[in-house]
Amino acid sequence: MKIQFLGAAGEVTGSKYLLEMDLAQRSRRVIVDYGMFQGGREALEKNQGALPILASEVDCVILTHAHIDHSGLLPRLCASGFKGPIYCTGATFELLKIMLPDSAHLQLADSERAAKKIKQGKWRGTVPEPLYSAKEVEIALSQIRVVEYHQTIELFSGLRLSFYNAGHILGSAIAVLDIQETGAKSKRCVFSGDLGMQRRPLMPDPELIESADIVVVESTYGDRLHRSMADTEDELVGVICKVMAEHGNIVMPAFAVGRTQEVLFVLIDLVRRGRLPNLHVWVDSPMATAATRLTEHFFAQLDPESQSTFAWLKENPAALHLRFIADVEESKALNRVKGGAIIISASGMCDAGRVLHHLLWNLPRAQNAVVITGFQAQGSLGRRLVDGAASIRVMHQEVPVRASIHTIGGLSAHADQSGLLKWLKGFKKAPQKVFVTHGEEKSSHALAAAIQRELHWAHVTVPVRNQIEDCSL
Repeated sequence: MKIQFLGAAGEVTGSKYLLEMDLAQRSRRVIVDYGMFQGGREALEKNQGALPILASEVDCVILTHAHIDHSGLLPRLCASGFKGPIYCTGATFELLKIMLPDSAHLQLADSERAAKKIKQGKWRGTVPEPLYSAKEVEIALSQIRVVEYHQTIELFSGLRLSFYNAGHILGSAIAVLDIQETGAKSKRCVFSGDLGMQRRPLMPDPELIESADIVVVESTYGDRLHRSMADTEDELVGVICKVMAEHGNIVMPAFAVGRTQEVLFVLIDLVRRGRLPNLHVWVDSPMATAATRLTEHFFAQLDPESQSTFAWLKENPAALHLRFIADVEESKALNRVKGGAIIISASGMCDAGRVLHHLLWNLPRAQNAVVITGFQAQGSLGRRLVDGAASIRVMHQEVPVRASIHTIGGLSAHADQSGLLKWLKGFKKAPQKVFVTHGEEKSSHALAAAIQRELHWAHVTVPVRNQIEDCSL
């Protein structure tokens, strides 16, 4: 068996792994995740790049979860000739029905906006072409096959798949592949996907896997520890109270799926416990609104504390003025609110979507704040804010950054180094090979060193993009 690391190697986005196996004397090619690269100009070139094999030669795709950096190029793969099944959990399938059409819509809107700017003589560079169409999204969704947690299915003779809860977002999964190659002993390959944090709101802890021969583990925060939930709450309460006292607004860029729902839980819970006063919260993202409704549908998959808190809000609806913005005009009207608003809006890295309008209007005012709640990739607008830019370019306008910028790391949906090591300790004996991916270079190497130092596992590799590893045992 060989694994080629087509993405999320030396960077956080573009998760994409190609497995080549000899099963029942037949060569099989399986892809785990097929995500979009995000952040910076190089991302477009990578997204337009071709596979090292024909798409028609791929037998199936296994999808760990719905985030666009793991799923966002599936329609392009199908449009290129892939006709096989795409396996994911039921909740992931429901989220893909929301996220992939939205992705196609945003790409088309960006292309049309650029074409309009060219006619006005206000555009520099090439026009971004959509990576796929709404029709191609429909085709990709028709190829989905649902596999629920703890269900084991045989994909081909010699290859079985099981999903376990990764605790990252709704439907997120750890993919466990049991492989029996022709003339070889059986082996187990485990892909962590994105792992959630231990004892955090909304999602249950990641499930532990007891045995594996090969492990591919993420390392988004492999070089650091998150703040405790208590410290995170203290910081968030401090920022909100200060800004509200100064009659300012708070803009919270948040990933529409997972992060928005977790932020809502934390705000509701802080009001419930009397740590925050009655708040005025607007969720301005159609996709986040749909994902929140979907979260209600999968209520039983949330952790017990989250179920209790959301049930309390239903019993006390006046405790929080929570509004979901439906249309563009209502979204624009938010820009006339000069104080007292908490605006949660996508995209989470500030590279697209309605949050750009809110940054445009709120960044120049010193009494306002921007609260960053998630990872910001290199090259993204959000990363420039975190890195202290004095001004940024938003929607072709240079905007001064006078609002305060706060990074609330404890709300991350990704495990930190301690959480990743705790998950890895669930294996009863050392895997024969471990590959550390889905992290910037510094983060991945830090986690690899920690694994060798604390777990005493010898064969730990940080692959680079397009690297091929022989995993024959």
